Amino acid sequence: MDAGLKRELEAKVYAGERLTREDGIALYESDDLTWLGRLAHHKRTEMNGDRVMFNVNRHLNLTNVCSASCAYCSFQRKAGEKDAYTMRIDEAVRKAKEMEDEQLTELHIVNGLHPTLPWRYYPKVLRELKAALPNVKLKCFTATEVQWFEKISGLSASEILDELMDAGLESLTGGGAEIFDWEVRQHIVDHDCHWEDWSRIHRLAHQKGMKTPATMLYGHIEEPRHRVDHVLRLRELQDETGGFVVFIPLRYQHDFVDSQDGKIRNRLQDRTTMAMPAESLKTFAVSRLLFDNVPHVKCFWVMHGLSVAQLSLNFGADDLDGSVVEYKITHDADAYGTPHTMHRDDLLDLITDAGFQPVERNTRYEIVREYDKPVPLAERRSEPQRVWA
Repeated sequence: MDAGLKRELEAKVYAGERLTREDGIALYESDDLTWLGRLAHHKRTEMNGDRVMFNVNRHLNLTNVCSASCAYCSFQRKAGEKDAYTMRIDEAVRKAKEMEDEQLTELHIVNGLHPTLPWRYYPKVLRELKAALPNVKLKCFTATEVQWFEKISGLSASEILDELMDAGLESLTGGGAEIFDWEVRQHIVDHDCHWEDWSRIHRLAHQKGMKTPATMLYGHIEEPRHRVDHVLRLRELQDETGGFVVFIPLRYQHDFVDSQDGKIRNRLQDRTTMAMPAESLKTFAVSRLLFDNVPHVKCFWVMHGLSVAQLSLNFGADDLDGSVVEYKITHDADAYGTPHTMHRDDLLDLITDAGFQPVERNTRYEIVREYDKPVPLAERRSEPQRVWA
């Protein structure tokens, strides 16, 4: 990067000026990762201090049967395939209650677009989950799923959200976003929910008082300019609604080990390489610098590995998601080595080991509990330190 441009961008960041599309592209073109990290960490510290948020949650995927066949997806199955499944409602409740003793605070539910499952199944399962775990927040369904519910029910998205909220829905999930630019999206997505519908549904959710996350799937066939475009669309919507509470870059995964049938469902991997750690850290940093109006940036440790998750906390991220327990969407695709479960104590260790103060939150990013600040590294050097995979 030209030294003059570098000074100009740094001055804008430290002055708190909003960065432009051209600025975002220029930041991606920089190969000075340390410099990018310093800028992003400055912005992250301005907004969130030295705190790192997490929650105790459980991910549930009620069904992997899906009418779509998105090019990047290893999770979807067609009805009748060997490992296709759809949970009974009592099974979903049983799985959710397995973590009751760990003071679970959130259930995170996303699914395939099941071609025959009736609309009424979805509010019913929420009601049963809420009855079984009344103090647990339900963060469920992508905007893509809500648009699918419109198709199978004949109801509007507004009516669907009202009914789901009445059944206990606290927040939508941020999925289905992938990359919004049609130049890329037309090659990776096999359903009808694109930017217009995704933004429409989140706008409605915000109008109804929800705070929702937003995501971006990176590291496949997109270019940095597509990532910048994606973030700026969300930034503009956030200017309008103020309803996004966190941005989550999701690392695209190859189909290293497919589950039981030996099929490789990921149709992109012959022409893609997954993002390496440096590219992931750059993506966190640029996202934090562009998003001046979204309070939090999350590293979903399941998709990045624990060491990169720790490093991301110095590159703009201030949230590490939660305990997760089971995340089939990624673990059906890879052999990446991340665990299925991180208990509360594991997350506390991960955060304090990276030098930050853990803060437990709920789905709306309200503080549940603040923990002690970590012992300074200089005082820990005499003791053997844990190495994270």
